[in-house]
Amino acid sequence: MTEAEADQELFLRIHSGDEQAFVSLYRKRQGSIFRFALHMTGSETAAEDVTQDVFLAIMRDTGYDPSRGTISAYLFGIARKLVLRHVERGRSDALLESELVQGVLPELAASENPLAELTHRERIEALQRAVTALPRRYREVVVLCDLEELDYADAAAVLRCPIGTVRSRLHRARELLFAKLNQERQRPPAAMKPARCAT
Repeated sequence: MTEAEADQELFLRIHSGDEQAFVSLYRKRQGSIFRFALHMTGSETAAEDVTQDVFLAIMRDTGYDPSRGTISAYLFGIARKLVLRHVERGRSDALLESELVQGVLPELAASENPLAELTHRERIEALQRAVTALPRRYREVVVLCDLEELDYADAAAVLRCPIGTVRSRLHRARELLFAKLNQERQRPPAAMKPARCAT
């Protein structure tokens, strides 16, 4: 049984009243839905609300159509609608970088090479800033395809556009990311201010 078939079976069991199936699907898919919502809203609180609402929606809704995509794509589609509603209400179009970094990036672990760890973390933070700076339509496709590893067909189902559009947006998004990361790399480090002498 493929992963998509296993998800579909869980979904069918949920709608026949199987609570354990709901718990299984939640545990399996909650993390990716939360990360998507976090990348798109920039708010951990909003991402938690969206994730909760996605799973409440699938308990109530039987509108899933297997011919239109996988359960994973269906969940991301619901999450996307909720994110767009959140942004339209004006609660957050600005990205709260501190929440993103705190919620997504791993803590700097004790290491034999703290300089290497710090450099690695700085690169991750630079990538995070570059992703969150993308226009929404490019950010969506990068998060879905590159970060959550959805295939083009599922991403197209989530975004309700042709696969060719997904490919072209992803190509453009990667170009923008590359340019942004190059720009960050070439930026000179902030000059240290000379210490003032007490008079």
